[in-house]
Formats: sequence, structure tokens, C-alpha cells
Amino acid sequence: MKGYHSNGNGNNSYDYSFKILLIGDSGVGKSSILLSFISNSVHHLSPTIGVDFKIKMLNVGGKRLKLTIWDTAGQERFGTLISSYYRGAHGIILVYDVTRRETFTNLVDIWAKEVELYSTNQECIKVLVGNKVDKDSERAVSKEEGMALAAKHNCSFLECSAKTRANVQQCFKDLTLKILEVPSLLENGSVVVKQQILKDKQIYKEPRPGGCCS
Repeated sequence: MKGYHSNGNGNNSYDYSFKILLIGDSGVGKSSILLSFISNSVHHLSPTIGVDFKIKMLNVGGKRLKLTIWDTAGQERFGTLISSYYRGAHGIILVYDVTRRETFTNLVDIWAKEVELYSTNQECIKVLVGNKVDKDSERAVSKEEGMALAAKHNCSFLECSAKTRANVQQCFKDLTLKILEVPSLLENGSVVVKQQILKDKQIYKEPRPGGCCS
């Protein structure tokens, strides 16, 4: 897409910083999707232990974006950590495996409820992703079912394959472009706004003229 291109992690200067979450059952391919997006390659990965995150720098329409993408171990319940994981997320990618129906039903029974409960950005962008379409002969969830669930929860919808990398870039592209359309998320992710808040806090903390401050 015109105006959208990624670059390496070397450039630390950016206009917006966005927090993206990958959620879903263990083994649906969250880590593989993330690695495919970050490094343009896919390896066989062992399950994530706890929480992992990667950073990706993008240029979109002349704006420099820093995406911090969080990946979880789907089988682990975080306890007290769970609310901080969801806090401040600008975008959430809900992933299921098209060959395992339980991973699809769990998005409704478990993951969508967590998002509802813990997400602090009311206008957070959500994308529903059916992974492993390279195993189409083993498909247990139809594309139509995925589209219907996405429509019900006001999400975008994509099917992808971390293995062949089909639609992986598109998934993050769609999410990023939608975040950039929401003023509250833009303000929330703006480096300028965050710097101003820090500045205001500093001014508030500084001693007042005439005060005792040896």
C-alpha cells in the first residue's frame, strides 16, 4: 500500500508509539505470525513462556511509528499481571487455528471476554485472524464463520498463514491504518503528547520561587 513501508529497528525516532497484543490459545501460531512480520522469515518455534514482545518500526503516510507487539503463552493465566498486559493497548489481534475448532470457540468463551474486561482504550482496534490456511484440507472452521464472528464483535477479519507468510503483513497493515484513523488512539500514542505530559509533571514538581531548596 502506498505510504506504508517497514524498516529495521535501528531508527529510534518516531511520532507515534502503539501497543499491539496478540492473543489466543496456545499453539495457534501467534509467535510465528509475529516472527514472520518482524523478520520476514519463519522458524519452528517452541511455545512462548509467559510474555514476549518485539518492536517494529514503520513509516506510514510520512509518520514514523513504533509498534511494540506483545505475544503471550495462551495456556497461561496471568493472574495479577493480566490487567497490565491489556492496559493501554491500541490494537488487539485475536488469533485462532482454522484446523482446530476449539481455538475458535475459545475466542468467544475466553479471549473476547478478557478484552471486554481489561482493555482500557475503549476505541481499541481489533482484528480477528484465522491462521494456518496452508492446511486447508484439515480446515475445521469455515471462512464464513470467521467473517460472521468478526462482524458480531466489530472486528476486521483476515485469514493468513505464518508458514507461507500469506496475509501476515496485511494483518498488521490493516490494524495500523485503522489505529491511525482514531483520534483518541492517536493522541494516546503520540510522542509529542507524552512529552508534554512529562513536562507538565516536571513543572508541577519543581520548587516554587522563594521556597527552601538547598
